[in-house]
Amino acid sequence: MATPAQWIEGARPRTLPTAVSPVLVGTGAAVGDGIVAPGLALLALVVAVALVIGVNFANDYSDGIRGTDDDRVGPLRLVGSKAAAATTVRTAALICFSIAGLAGLTLVSLSRQWWWIAVGAVCVAGAWFYTGGKRPYGYAGLGEAAVFVFFGPVAVLGTDVTQTGSVGPLAIVASVGVGMLTCAVLVANNLRDIAGDEVVAKRTLAVLLGATDTRRLYVALVTVPFLLSILGALRSWPLALGLLAAPLAVVQARRVLGGADGRALIRVLGQTGLLLLAWSVATAVGLSLAAVV
Repeated sequence: MATPAQWIEGARPRTLPTAVSPVLVGTGAAVGDGIVAPGLALLALVVAVALVIGVNFANDYSDGIRGTDDDRVGPLRLVGSKAAAATTVRTAALICFSIAGLAGLTLVSLSRQWWWIAVGAVCVAGAWFYTGGKRPYGYAGLGEAAVFVFFGPVAVLGTDVTQTGSVGPLAIVASVGVGMLTCAVLVANNLRDIAGDEVVAKRTLAVLLGATDTRRLYVALVTVPFLLSILGALRSWPLALGLLAAPLAVVQARRVLGGADGRALIRVLGQTGLLLLAWSVATAVGLSLAAVV
């Protein structure tokens, strides 16, 4: 039976910035439009955190029963390590998805953005079939595309529109940056796992591209958001605050281009999550100031 500490590790807390960041940016955009709705923002955060933890447990379950995690460098996998029964981990994932669903329904009912129910259902399906089902799209090199869409435009603009009823161009630009930095977290993870994934025929984008091009992709993903900060600043100068996170991007880009692998990439993954959070906090502040400067 897994200990509480093992369950926490299995939830992969290093990935939580991917849940918090889009909510911060979407809420910053709402504040910039003159809307302050802490209750709705909190509900959006519950949805995001529950979905991220749920997808982590779902991946643990699906990869575990396939044997993908039997020999892997990285955080503890509950099923692969035999620390917890597969059915128990699956139940944990379903509980998280249920929490996300209840919070999402409450958010939709309060905001009256009813069409987001369909979007939420697609998000849950996307979380499950990333590694679940007979033909998981995460095994076909489509993981980064899905992460970009769900954690970028969907999460950022969903947070914004449920508070304001509309979205503006600055929010759209910021959502692209969030999506790209979130992709960088996944790319760092998959770069670390290339050798093991090749053995079990898990054809991630990193496996398809190879290590060299994957490293170049990572650098592009952590660079473009800062170009977007400059682009946004042309319309509203506080968006330039996102550039404050640039030193973090430089450090991680150097590590990846310098050949970091194995356990060294675990640190890169965690630091990329912090980069995402730092850029998102600065950008959220910039968006919130956009209407008053």
